[in-house]
Amino acid sequence: MIRSLLIRGMIAGLVAGLLGFAFAKIVGESSVERAIAFEERHEHAHTHMHHEGAAQSHEHEGDEEIVSRDTQAGLGLLTGVAVFGTALGGIFSLVFAFAYGRLGALRARGASALLAMLGFVSVAIVPFLKYPPNPPAVGNPETIGPRTALFFGMMATSIAAAVFAVWLQRRMHARQGNWRATVIAGIAYIALMLLAQFVLPRVDEVPADFSASLLWNFRVAAIGIQAIIWTTLGLLFGALAARELERPALRTMAAI
Repeated sequence: MIRSLLIRGMIAGLVAGLLGFAFAKIVGESSVERAIAFEERHEHAHTHMHHEGAAQSHEHEGDEEIVSRDTQAGLGLLTGVAVFGTALGGIFSLVFAFAYGRLGALRARGASALLAMLGFVSVAIVPFLKYPPNPPAVGNPETIGPRTALFFGMMATSIAAAVFAVWLQRRMHARQGNWRATVIAGIAYIALMLLAQFVLPRVDEVPADFSASLLWNFRVAAIGIQAIIWTTLGLLFGALAARELERPALRTMAAI
């Protein structure tokens, strides 16, 4: 069963990734292009201040673009999002296989939707609130490593806190009832994440003259891609998993 669910999860993840790519091209690409234009203007102004005539010309003649912008925005983006979606779908299917039957009376579709919602909140929303993504022109290239480490550290903390909250809810369910146990577990998760928000350092490298509307549109597009991927994954995988897990039971009932 695990192998079958894994294949279905990877298929659902691939479809989710392709839909995410389509959204990124339609909604997010214009923000990236404007951010690159902003960066080029600043680089040109900086070069003009520090180099003169022939030296400036010689410098630009030596610059070579390793990967073209068209490739980055086309095949590169498609490959990255498809690989991400497929890998995410595989991991999601394994988490589903472990959690299925442990989430109360939820059937495959409901369990998949719930896990997708929890994943979207813990993996996408909460890290986004602390370390939102920035367009290409924002940020010091020398701090990419530390910023990436902080982002994934926040994500790991959020996932661990979500797992603890689920465990706490299950632990308190018998004594407190489902509603109170869920509220207490939710409060515990929020408290842990507020602590993480306070402890982890801030990262603010947005230039003072960078367009606020452009930054907002880019970040909305980024979280929109995640929303589409997680929603598609939860719904599509739930439908595929239901066919695998519930059809044998329906056949048995029909035979009886």
